[in-house]
Amino acid sequence: MIQQKGRLDIMKGYDKYKRQYFMPPTPTYDWVKKEYIDKAPIWCSVDLRDGNQALIEPMSLEEKLEFFQLLVDVGFKEIEVGFPAASETEYNFMRALIERDMIPDDVTVQVLTQAREHIIKKTFEAVKGAKHAVIHLYNSTSVAQREQVFKKSKEEIKQIAIDGAKLLKKLADEVDGNFSFEYSPESFPGTEVDYALDVCNAVLDVWEPKTDNKVIINIPATVENAMPHVFATQVEYMHKNLKYRDAVTISVHPHNDRGCGVATAELSVLAGADRIEGTLFGNGERTGNVDIITLAMNMYSHGVDPELDFSDMPHICELYERVTRMEVGPRQPYAGDLVFTAFSGSHQDAIAKGMACRDADPEGKWNVPYLPIDPVDVGRTYDSDVIRINSQSGKGGVSYILEQNYGLDIPKEMREDVGYTVKGVSDREHAELSPATVYRIFEDKYINDHSMFEVPEVHFKQEQGIIGEVTIEYQGKKRIVKSTGNGRLDAVSNAFKSFFDISYELSFYEEHSLSKGSSSKAVSYVGIRCNGVMFWGVGIDEDIIKSSIYALTVAVNQYVATLTDKEDQDERLTEILNYINTNYVTVTLDELVDEFNLSKPYLSKYIKDKSGKSFGDIVKNVRMKKARTLLKSGNQTVESIAEQVGYKNVEHFNRLFKEKYGITPVQFRNQK
Repeated sequence: MIQQKGRLDIMKGYDKYKRQYFMPPTPTYDWVKKEYIDKAPIWCSVDLRDGNQALIEPMSLEEKLEFFQLLVDVGFKEIEVGFPAASETEYNFMRALIERDMIPDDVTVQVLTQAREHIIKKTFEAVKGAKHAVIHLYNSTSVAQREQVFKKSKEEIKQIAIDGAKLLKKLADEVDGNFSFEYSPESFPGTEVDYALDVCNAVLDVWEPKTDNKVIINIPATVENAMPHVFATQVEYMHKNLKYRDAVTISVHPHNDRGCGVATAELSVLAGADRIEGTLFGNGERTGNVDIITLAMNMYSHGVDPELDFSDMPHICELYERVTRMEVGPRQPYAGDLVFTAFSGSHQDAIAKGMACRDADPEGKWNVPYLPIDPVDVGRTYDSDVIRINSQSGKGGVSYILEQNYGLDIPKEMREDVGYTVKGVSDREHAELSPATVYRIFEDKYINDHSMFEVPEVHFKQEQGIIGEVTIEYQGKKRIVKSTGNGRLDAVSNAFKSFFDISYELSFYEEHSLSKGSSSKAVSYVGIRCNGVMFWGVGIDEDIIKSSIYALTVAVNQYVATLTDKEDQDERLTEILNYINTNYVTVTLDELVDEFNLSKPYLSKYIKDKSGKSFGDIVKNVRMKKARTLLKSGNQTVESIAEQVGYKNVEHFNRLFKEKYGITPVQFRNQK
């Protein structure tokens, strides 16, 4: 590594390079006046030739046949299938397509050949029986190739192209079949543009194309060596000066050596190109060919029909990766795993709000922040692909996940607290959180938190207001507290205040029906405020009164857990109990030792002295409370519930449950 002492130590060697491209003798810039591409070009896939030859392990015959069918299904009407004279594998692939009748009537296959008689003859043998085939002839024309490889003059190189064109025309006339011709001045970027034009026109003079029998002049960026606007200017020069222009299809074949393949192709279309050769995901020699998926989806995002179907992108990615042994990068435009994903809190909030507007106007034009297209259009989903949760996420993203997956419309006043709770877990675990994990965190804190006390029963009667008899189970003892209020929830709240000798304001209440799962259930959100701090609880039940009481009970549990003046609890114990409540499934005493930097004997005695219960009893109580909730809230098996709360042995779980409650889990579930 270079030690930077100053300007003299920067990277050396740049002075051995120079610009290798050539501007046209009379450049024009009409293409600059065009704002966008308004119709799809002719697409030609070269995956099976240019793409396949770049693979470390080329595709087998059956893999190539499968890939060909994928290209047909996507909608390609022109497919370059290989260089059949180059090897038996290539030849056999061409013959298999024909003999298995895999080429639809509206699809044209294309094959590559050098301008040598025995190679061209072998090529025609390979395509015999094809309904229509393009024979693609090429030779290299660049300064470097002329001087270093072939050691021939301009006229000699042009004559190679002319002789090849004549030979191709002669042999085509001698063979039955429906053929079209294509010519490429290979290494065009390093060729003088007026010379490349001269060679192409000489080939056209041999073929004498007609409007009802067009030929293709293909302009390849064999090695990309200029900025995209330079290539566009070169293409425009060819477009304006080629002979037989009405009978010529101008094609471009961009590579991606400078990372500009997509821009080069798009500007080329503005400059007059009618056709694009490329590959899926940009596979190809060195840095690859232009990615046709990106090109097509760019048009799609502008409201232009690309005439290719990428609606099942996950399937396309899976097949591509399997047969090529290449990988689709996570940031690959339109296709990568993360291209629609927002972790940032502000981005998630904007997307969530944009999606809400979209729901209100589903027929309107797509205009959701940070999403250039609707992920559903390429086979992706909102819940697993768009908003994902980690330590960078915000309240909007967490709330969106809970609403989309679980029907919970978190009040905006509560979202910040929920967001920080979920982000805190992700931050500690240094991990992304799945929707199921997000819900478990939410459930454990806001729905099932009975860490300090429970309310097994509540009874009401009306006598000059509401009188409540609230049974509070606290520290293993039950006590009935009588209270009054101007409503049922107020009566229960007053019972809590009386029992714990606390004061707070019942400052928030909201409810809605549950839109996921059972539509008959209600969700209640309760917030209490004390000394400027909000504590939140959520209740879910068929009975709206019960759901509101459940929510209040959780909120007060959280408040009571923070009190430091109780004889049985201090700040450290609160942290320990909170940790146990969050990690009850797997928590061990050794884990607590590491978390709180205390010795094992001291920690064990500290928990017992401060709470009146052993570590094992506390964990067991938390697990049993969770099990009771699961037994009443769904149809899961007892075995499944036992495992969820931390017991792999269901018999052990059944025994502990009966010891604590006097009945088995099944009997508890069947209670009315």
